[in-house]
Amino acid sequence: MHTGSYIDGAWYQPKNDRLIRNFNPANSSEVIAEYPAATAECVARAVAGASEAFKTWSKVPAPERARVIWRATEIARGRVEEFGRTLTTEEGKILAEGCGEIKKGISVLEYYAGAGTRLAGRTLPAEGRDVFTYTLRRPLGVVGLITPWNFPWAIPVWKVAPALVAGNTCVLKPSEITPNTAAHMVEIFEEAGLPKGCLQMVVGYGDDVGQAIVDHPDVKAISFTGSTATGHKVYAAAASRGAKVTCELGGKNAVIALADADVDAVVASVMNGAFGSTGQRCTATSRLLVHESIVGQVTEALVAGAQALKIGPGLSEGIQMGPIVDEQQFTSVLSYLEIGKSEADCLTGGGKVEELSEGYFVQPTVFGGVAPDARIFQEEIFGPVLSICTIKDLDEGLRYANSVRYGLTSSVYTQDIYEAMRFVEGIETGMVHVNEPTVGGEAQLPFGGIKDTGVGDKEMSSDGLNFFTEEKTVFINFDRGTKRDFNR
Repeated sequence: MHTGSYIDGAWYQPKNDRLIRNFNPANSSEVIAEYPAATAECVARAVAGASEAFKTWSKVPAPERARVIWRATEIARGRVEEFGRTLTTEEGKILAEGCGEIKKGISVLEYYAGAGTRLAGRTLPAEGRDVFTYTLRRPLGVVGLITPWNFPWAIPVWKVAPALVAGNTCVLKPSEITPNTAAHMVEIFEEAGLPKGCLQMVVGYGDDVGQAIVDHPDVKAISFTGSTATGHKVYAAAASRGAKVTCELGGKNAVIALADADVDAVVASVMNGAFGSTGQRCTATSRLLVHESIVGQVTEALVAGAQALKIGPGLSEGIQMGPIVDEQQFTSVLSYLEIGKSEADCLTGGGKVEELSEGYFVQPTVFGGVAPDARIFQEEIFGPVLSICTIKDLDEGLRYANSVRYGLTSSVYTQDIYEAMRFVEGIETGMVHVNEPTVGGEAQLPFGGIKDTGVGDKEMSSDGLNFFTEEKTVFINFDRGTKRDFNR
């Protein structure tokens, strides 16, 4: 397993007393890797190398660039278990979830491998006679990609693949908490024949490496996924120098279950959405708004389900929920559990798992009787914590669901198509589900939110590809001499 940074086709560890230590969250005394952190100087070197590589890579025909993506896809397909184990070891997901994330990334690679023959412009009618007008899409140059720890494979993939197939070169900063999974992505692109300098990876801290990427004048675009507070700073800094920016930020996602909802389906959905990946995903179901006629039945089933979950190290047999990623996040989640106990009824969970004290294990927690102005209802916790609120009807559910600052994803459970469509129209989220969980996304569909969740273009699908290009409009006059009016 490679560790450290990857610059100009070689693995590299700078001279730096500031170290990165990667721990196994299931056993916090186990150091997975330790190495010097990258620096702003490393970023400067990576950007310079990427700028040089861009001169050649941008001129490679898009279908040929896409073949590199396709070769990487085939390599990854043969290493799912290996990559999944790395992901589980450093991030904490159970192995099935780790392998599932690898497969999700492979689907994204497949989609963008096909995009090499779909990098299309538009033909449009001109006002003048004998004029042909059309548009082209061209790469931006060097792009900076800053990714989080909670999806250390899928999110780097869905930024790197469209950027490369569009003809850009990349400087990637993965989270310093989970860089080894991203290193596997670099390995497969290297093996697939990606020219050196086209994908640079610098593993360091945000206040040094991240800031240097955002501020560098030769980085033409920034794609950031992370916290809302940091994202707003990134957007302001990069946009102030004229860079193109997209930020995918926090979420506080709600499921609304109406009186006619399929109770079994609601429970299965919320169990997966609230406690899958230990609640550490931006699309997690953290709020459940249940009609008063079924709230007792739904709550009882969810409490029983949470209590039955088998918690432990993600590589162990039969485990259904792993640990929190690191000590800082562990402490944050525990502090929210104490806040929740002062605001609502803690129906199950509410603390750390004492018998698993060697790791960062938190009990799956369900709060009942949660008021819509409670902090645990309003603020992103990023852990296995569910808040249940009782509603009288869809209008009240929409009012409570829309009361938060975030707007990523949402879901309604109902058999009434009229209520379902009212929900679709009334909910303030970028992604909407009917009778299915809040989690998930597909490569061919736009991914992203509104309000404080998203700034700039959405990711994945053609939206993700278009972000990494600029559009050029072309006018071709094929009139051999007839006078024309150019005052249009």
